[in-house]
Amino acid sequence: MNRDDLIPIPFVFEEPCPIRDVLDRIGDQWSLLILEVLAHGTMRFSQLERAIGDISKQMLSKTLRRLEEDGFVRRTLYPQVPPRVEYQLTDLGRSFLVPMKNLIAWANANHGAIRDARGDYRARGADR
Repeated sequence: MNRDDLIPIPFVFEEPCPIRDVLDRIGDQWSLLILEVLAHGTMRFSQLERAIGDISKQMLSKTLRRLEEDGFVRRTLYPQVPPRVEYQLTDLGRSFLVPMKNLIAWANANHGAIRDARGDYRARGADR
């Protein structure tokens, strides 16, 4: 097969590739969990921390900043004493819930098959 045999892509990706760029950001360990929790409504930092459970304050803060930077989450600071900060999904964040829930459903439905395939692979000694 040579280069001319390849199916042409109808568009050219600009740098960075949009698929990798988005998946690298939302595909980390915590982003989907935070988005799933915020799907239930506006929350304060401590509420998010309790809802997720095993996330450190530092990692929660870092992930919220990244989600805010990418437009998935809105951070609202209320100037009172003590200051109150709330987080909520933006329109972009809410629009992502549909494909996210589909991905979660697919992962749940296929997790057993994936684990079985991994076990078969190891049993064949293919992971040398």
